Amino acid sequence: MNRQQATAVFSGPVAALLAAAPAAVAADYLTVAQAQQAIFPEARAFEAVTLQLSDAQRIALASGAGPQPPHGRLKAWRVQGEAGPLGFFFTDEVVGRQDFIDYALGINADGTLRTPEIMSYRESHGGEVRNAAWRRQFERRSDGARLRNAIDIRNIAGATLSCEHLTAGVRYLTLLWQLALQPAAAPAP
Repeated sequence: MNRQQATAVFSGPVAALLAAAPAAVAADYLTVAQAQQAIFPEARAFEAVTLQLSDAQRIALASGAGPQPPHGRLKAWRVQGEAGPLGFFFTDEVVGRQDFIDYALGINADGTLRTPEIMSYRESHGGEVRNAAWRRQFERRSDGARLRNAIDIRNIAGATLSCEHLTAGVRYLTLLWQLALQPAAAPAP
């Protein structure tokens, strides 16, 4: 039953409640393999990386990344190209307004960012963060660990929390890369 049908069947307060309820949106856009291909099309291999941080690294990450939304699963892969390492690929989940946004990010070996991809979006508002122009603001940034929403990355009216939390997530992943994975700190596979 759609809302028009529900309004026709119900009247009074029940119809008002049905009309005011936001439509739930849950959409999966990319699998991990599709996001890997989109972010690193030149990659030859993706090698899973187990992240184990020392206490000092955890403290530095928590203090350096700034306020963070709740995170879900975070995974990392070392990306190999034809001529050697290209960088790292991450998948992460950050809470938008009420539910997780699954996204992927690539960080080149030199620390510059690649355009993130939205893999799954489950909110009723804020899906505009899937817009390529908004996501391209991250591309080639070398200051990812210091990114600020509405200052470095434009905010989108109606998607404020999604923009803020994705920007915070990218800041977190970039600092994680700096502390544990950048070439000087990363052990050989």
